[in-house]
Amino acid sequence: MATLVLIVFVIGYLAITLEHNLKIDKLIPALAMMAICWAILALGHLPVFEVNAELKQLIPSHLDEILLHHLGKTSEILVFLMGAMTIVEIIDYFDGFATIKSFIRTTSKKRLLWIFAFLAFVLSAIIDNLTATIVLISILRKLIAEKETKIWFTGLIVVSANAGGAWSPIGDVTTTMLWIGNKVSAGNLVKLLFVPSLICMLVPVFIASYLPAFQGHIAQQETFDQQKGKYSSRMLYLGLAAIVFVPVFKTTTHLPPYVGMMLSLALVAIFAEIYSNREFTIGAAIGDAHQSPVHKALSKIEMPSILFFLGILLAVAALESLGMLFHFAESLTASIPDLDVVVMLLGVGSAVIDNVPLVAASMGMFPQGLDDHLWHFIAFSAGTGGSMLIIGSAAGVVAMGMEKIDFFWYLKKISWLALLGFLAGSFAFMGLRMFF
Repeated sequence: MATLVLIVFVIGYLAITLEHNLKIDKLIPALAMMAICWAILALGHLPVFEVNAELKQLIPSHLDEILLHHLGKTSEILVFLMGAMTIVEIIDYFDGFATIKSFIRTTSKKRLLWIFAFLAFVLSAIIDNLTATIVLISILRKLIAEKETKIWFTGLIVVSANAGGAWSPIGDVTTTMLWIGNKVSAGNLVKLLFVPSLICMLVPVFIASYLPAFQGHIAQQETFDQQKGKYSSRMLYLGLAAIVFVPVFKTTTHLPPYVGMMLSLALVAIFAEIYSNREFTIGAAIGDAHQSPVHKALSKIEMPSILFFLGILLAVAALESLGMLFHFAESLTASIPDLDVVVMLLGVGSAVIDNVPLVAASMGMFPQGLDDHLWHFIAFSAGTGGSMLIIGSAAGVVAMGMEKIDFFWYLKKISWLALLGFLAGSFAFMGLRMFF
């Protein structure tokens, strides 16, 4: 029966990776395999275990208890992501990202490349790499009309955004998972990964800046002197500050991060309601409530992504509960004693398959405690390794859809740059960790 669970997981995982070929949204196989895996555990009365990180062994548990445990851990991540997504949508409601457009005044391709690379690196650390990519591609469309030039810029934005998301606890889903799962602390994550992530961005951008695609000036540039919203800049800075406040709140109170995110959302929502000039009346019609910027933002968050994370994380939890991941880790470390090689292979693997289940699996495989260097290296590898293929990260997939980037074009033009950045950042991490 345990083998049947593994077979269901593999079939579901293949359906997720072949999403574009099957024309089926990946959340469907994710939810299906999650439910079927746990149903097999229940109907087969299979023994389930909880991994004890301190004792480095499996502790027998009950099905109801272990499922509730994993649901609780997964829900912490999902509620956190929903809060962050809502704040970003509120910023967008007030056209807050238009403020960023006003900073871009040059027509030089090389300067534009560096501007977009640093914007992607910084923004992705705050509003996550997926959202940063969407925002910057939207700005890029207003600057560049030529398709070939535009997709070159888009490819480097993906690389920079993934690098920026790796060093921040709120910059990528995988780093958020490790942070909420008490594998890394916010301070040490930034301290250990900022320099390697920066190098991972600088190396490919520096090389690319000398390629023919980034020589000369852009053919046309839209003026950004148009009237912005009255509260655009204010809501942008307020929203970004509210998200950055979350790690501070966790460090101060030692409460789970989603609690701080809900507080930040409440504060941003208060100002959003005030600035939207809504009139609060007890007898307001139901239709009037939907004019609220908060309601508008909630209606636009990526619920398919939330449900996908629910399915994939609980499906991986089923394998963890059977002890499969724990035993796989033992056999893996026995065959490849050097964990650095294992983690780098994990990074390469994240370019082919989704990094979320890979990191979720690693959290059930390795018993190392809080802030062990292994977790920081996993955060870096899984976050930046996906840049090597256009389908290897959420940022890459959305860029592929928005700009219709061909898979083989990216493989030929951008992948080698991403690989050099990944290797440079990995070696930088290995050298830097000796001092911490």
